[in-house]
Amino acid sequence: MGSITIYTVGVFLLTFFSTIASYPALFPSSTTEDYYTSTSSFSSSMYPLTDYPISPESRRSDNQSIPKGHKQPDNPDGANCQPGLLLDVWLPQDHLTIGDRISRGSVYFLVLSYLFIGVSIVSDRFMAAIEVITSKEKEVKVRKPNGEVQIVVVRVWNETVANLTLMALGSSAPEILLSIIEIVAKNFNAGELGPGTIVGSAAYNLFIIIAICVIVIPKGQSRKIKHLRVFFVTATWSIFAYIWLYLILAYFSPGIVEIWEGLLTFLFFPLTVLTAYIAERRLLVYKYISKEYRMNRRGVVVQSEAESALEMNGHLKDDEIKTLENNSDLTEEVKDFEEARREYIATLKDLRKKFPQSNLEHLEIMAQEQLMNNGPKSRAFYRIQATRKMMGSGNIMRKISERAQSDLSEVKAELQRVDVEQVEDDTICRVFFEPGHYTVMESCEEFEVRVVRRGDLSSSVTVDFETEDGSAEAGSDYIGKKGTLHFPPGVDEQHFKIEVIDDDVFEQDEHFYVRLSNVSEPAILSTPKVATVMILDDDHGGIFAFSSKDHELVESVGVYEIKVQRYSGARGKVIVPYWTEDGTAKAGKDYEPLQGELEFDNNESEKVIQLTILEEGSYEKDVLLYVNIGEPQMVGDELASAITEAESKAPEDLTEYDKMALLGRPKSGENTRAQLRIKESKEFKNTVDKLVQRANASLLIGTSSWKEQFMEAWTVSPGDDNRGDGDDEPTPSCGDYIMHFLTLFWKIIFAFIPPTDMFSGYLCFVVSISCIGVVTAIIGDVASHFGCTLGIKDSVTAICFVALGTSIPDTFASKVAAIQDKYADASVGNVTGSNAVNVFLGIGVAWTIAACYHAYHGKQFEVNPGNLAFSVTLFLSGAFIAITILLIRRSKKVGGELGGPVGFKYATSLVLLGLWVTYLVASSLEAYGVIKGF
Repeated sequence: MGSITIYTVGVFLLTFFSTIASYPALFPSSTTEDYYTSTSSFSSSMYPLTDYPISPESRRSDNQSIPKGHKQPDNPDGANCQPGLLLDVWLPQDHLTIGDRISRGSVYFLVLSYLFIGVSIVSDRFMAAIEVITSKEKEVKVRKPNGEVQIVVVRVWNETVANLTLMALGSSAPEILLSIIEIVAKNFNAGELGPGTIVGSAAYNLFIIIAICVIVIPKGQSRKIKHLRVFFVTATWSIFAYIWLYLILAYFSPGIVEIWEGLLTFLFFPLTVLTAYIAERRLLVYKYISKEYRMNRRGVVVQSEAESALEMNGHLKDDEIKTLENNSDLTEEVKDFEEARREYIATLKDLRKKFPQSNLEHLEIMAQEQLMNNGPKSRAFYRIQATRKMMGSGNIMRKISERAQSDLSEVKAELQRVDVEQVEDDTICRVFFEPGHYTVMESCEEFEVRVVRRGDLSSSVTVDFETEDGSAEAGSDYIGKKGTLHFPPGVDEQHFKIEVIDDDVFEQDEHFYVRLSNVSEPAILSTPKVATVMILDDDHGGIFAFSSKDHELVESVGVYEIKVQRYSGARGKVIVPYWTEDGTAKAGKDYEPLQGELEFDNNESEKVIQLTILEEGSYEKDVLLYVNIGEPQMVGDELASAITEAESKAPEDLTEYDKMALLGRPKSGENTRAQLRIKESKEFKNTVDKLVQRANASLLIGTSSWKEQFMEAWTVSPGDDNRGDGDDEPTPSCGDYIMHFLTLFWKIIFAFIPPTDMFSGYLCFVVSISCIGVVTAIIGDVASHFGCTLGIKDSVTAICFVALGTSIPDTFASKVAAIQDKYADASVGNVTGSNAVNVFLGIGVAWTIAACYHAYHGKQFEVNPGNLAFSVTLFLSGAFIAITILLIRRSKKVGGELGGPVGFKYATSLVLLGLWVTYLVASSLEAYGVIKGF
């Protein structure tokens, strides 16, 4: 209901000022008769934007524009209204009573309010198209300092350029189009309503929107403008815009706008964008500034040291400043991607600490949701979210949880998808050993060898086998054997046995081979067609070592098994001590420390050490630890006792039996120290990359089909988290239902606009702005009739009513942005940029068209400057006060432009509110001649 409350307050303020302005008798210098006789010649001093032409030709043109049969009333009881571009006047116009005026004014007021809702909804569709267009991404290959090439996804549109071009056009499209449409409707003569709306909207944005943003920040929090240079640039241009209007109307060519003046006014728009882009990207002079970057507590690179001092007023310790020379060649977009990725990892670590019992997949979903919630969002996103919440169309942020779940599922499925490059041909019969390697003890007597065939088993197949000597010799170490195996149809494996000769002589481990040959057709021999047999001498206690000296594993492995092998003998029971040792990996952080003993039984040749690896969810990890084994000790049999006794004797006292016992004692091999390198999980790394790429909340506001749009139009969605008793899902409130049914007509009408997924959003862009133009033209006609019926001048109607009505969605958008964003740029920084762009686009385009039209017909485009000094001084005084207050609030005592201590918040908001009220009252009084300009 908060949206309805704010809207109601706005309507009350409009009604208040409209009621005061509707009684000219209250102002001694402006009677009803004087008003009607001076309407066409009155020159508003609201701003140079709000002037009627004063030439006789202009007056004749206005009178001639009345259709036949419509008589302009001569009596003061008539409403001196003229037909609009699309709407005719409300007849009859003669002999209207006060009751008639109030009733008609009430109808116009309600119609205007409903039209404001409609233009907000169609602007929502327009902003969605803009968001899709400006959110377009591209892949960029980045070479890291270590030479590794990585592909990152960055946005095609620069954020500052997008905000000052399409975003500004989208948020201010009604005001800009109203100015252009009014010029056309008045036969290319200057009007008051469109330009006055731009000026009134600028004042409302600067004073009221910032006042609201200051006060809605939660207690104890504050927000700062991050890109302060951009704010300075846009603020300078917004102030210069009004000074420039004074120059062209009162100094260069008084009362006349020439083609070059209108064209130059428009060209200031791309110049504003260019200078803001230079400031944001630190081009030209900025490239000579030392690029030192500050790292936050999580190790995330956030900005340069110079930028920190200027923009964030950060206070850093010396050890917090890191110079990133290796990243000096990276673009800002790539750095933003890296920052988002590091933020994701930091978020994941924080969530792991908060929810230690949650599995990694659940933590990834929460991290993705938090990344999308806290990540940067455009002004279009906040504008659309505010409009949808206000109109009962739901909260976009509610889709984030569902999106995070689906994104993770898609990424996991994509990473697990395996491309099968080669498929074995099952029509061929293949014969081979399985397995291809055998390890047997010398005392095993005999072992079995297995030969299999795969593929087509329908035929009968034979294959020969034969043993071949290696280091083991037939007759002394094993019994040589050869023969033929027969595979009947349907049989897929055969076996044969080989005998091993056992002796009591200590010797090294030996091996021999078994070879397949002469396979019958249609079968073929496949790998392995030679089997290796290793004979382990069991007359020795064994040599103990790690199977591999170097191990590389990922941190997500969980429990890693390290094999300790026993070779050159397997006699007796042997105890082998082991322990872990820190390298760059730290016990308790990267792995669980171990210390213990391995117990090898008689004839046992292999044991494993199970090491638990602790998963941090690190994006880039490369740490080392070591596992050591000590000297083996034989225990528990005759050989162990003989070894112990022999070791206690002097060398000259050793007997042959003692010497044989010492030769058979267990020993340590070469690899008694294993190095383990823990790397980041490739799956986790790829998941992070893809989730960061998908962490674009802008994708939530687009639509893919007309069906989806009509379903959204029909559905009542909760704007806030209203939950019933025991309900898991939020339910729509009474206010949501009221606003839904009030706006249903507009929702259905504008659901016909093409979805944003068609032609990358450009088709939606064109159709939406066309619809905005139609609704804006109707608003212009109704507003003009509304003011005329109640006796309110167009200039006052523009700044008091139309400007506020078109700015309501921006108010909600800025409020949401102020609360949800970490910085004040989206809520405050865009106000000055939007004000400058509105003047350069709305006024520049309209005046350029009108100047060209009049030049083509051999005339001049006349715009009465009025008392411009008063207007410029009034607005600039308020603007300087507002900007100065914001800069003062950046001090340590307050903490930022928005929020801060409660006393400062309310004081700032009251001052800004007072500036706006002063501006409205002074402008209205000056417009009616109650006070004189200077």
